[in-house]
Amino acid sequence: MEFSAKQIAEYLGGTVEGNPEAKVSTFAKIEEGVPGAISFLANPHYAHYLYTTESSIVLVNKDFQLEQEVKATLVRVDNAYECIARLLTLYQSTMQKRKGVHALAFVAESAKLGEDVYVGPFAYVGDGVEIGRGTQIYPSAVVEEGATIGEDCILYPHATVYYGCKLGNRVTLHSGAVIGADGFGFAPAADGYEKIPQIGIVTIEDDVEIGANTCVDRSTMGTTLIHRGVKLDNLVQVAHNCEVGSHTVMSAQVGVAGSTKIGEWCMFGGQVGIAGHAVIGDRVLSGAQAGIAGSIRKGNVTIQGSPAIDAKNFMRSSVVFKYLPEMQNELNRLKKEVEALKSKL
Repeated sequence: MEFSAKQIAEYLGGTVEGNPEAKVSTFAKIEEGVPGAISFLANPHYAHYLYTTESSIVLVNKDFQLEQEVKATLVRVDNAYECIARLLTLYQSTMQKRKGVHALAFVAESAKLGEDVYVGPFAYVGDGVEIGRGTQIYPSAVVEEGATIGEDCILYPHATVYYGCKLGNRVTLHSGAVIGADGFGFAPAADGYEKIPQIGIVTIEDDVEIGANTCVDRSTMGTTLIHRGVKLDNLVQVAHNCEVGSHTVMSAQVGVAGSTKIGEWCMFGGQVGIAGHAVIGDRVLSGAQAGIAGSIRKGNVTIQGSPAIDAKNFMRSSVVFKYLPEMQNELNRLKKEVEALKSKL
């Protein structure tokens, strides 16, 4: 399908600068632009590509200032990054979805499948499972007994939803994601560790996306709860009895220990570790590799370091840290001088 700059601007609420009839049928990165493609410019580090790109249309922010003429037609919008995401979503929605149950899939007789559900080869759908309209179960994915999957979900190959767990609408599980494995519960005993049965479930609300090989453990009792709009990157671990507030995002290798409660709109960089039973307020922003050893109930803070402290304080401390050996030598020298002066008095 082709779209003109005028049509794109009307859809995005933007304005055209250049040829309103310029047409595109594909997407390209601005540095790899080709005729007939649309690109976007959101990061100023890529601004120089705007003047050489071969893309026919480029989305830019309304306040972007040109330094020279451009060949491409510009569509100025409030937020180019957000708008390219909207266009990509629109493009993806036009792609035909798979439908039907493959002959090599297993679907239990008691399972209930909504309209236009797809179940791929070697996928497993257990007894009592309910799957909503338009959901896609890709090859070798597993949905165990009594689980509930909402509408328009996607379970990519080898994603696993354990028994009794609940997924809302428009939930995406990437390959290898595991929802509902046992929480890490063991009681020390005289001859080792006694496993504590994990009889709870995982509940995932609407519009959640969970990356490849990410695990969300079932609760000991009750539910591990992932609220709507949460985005978890690849290789994230959310332990049993945790609660993650709506629209919180976690980059790769974040680890959240058991019974932690995280607020809304938080952001955690890669490899952040959060101790168990912590309470994290809303809009806590954490830099990569931070170690959060306890609660941050206040919220609306930016932290960094391990143990995590205020990010500005951490940056000032980091400047001092690299000079500690020299400072120690200087301190030892001054101590010797003080002792020498004392001996003369």
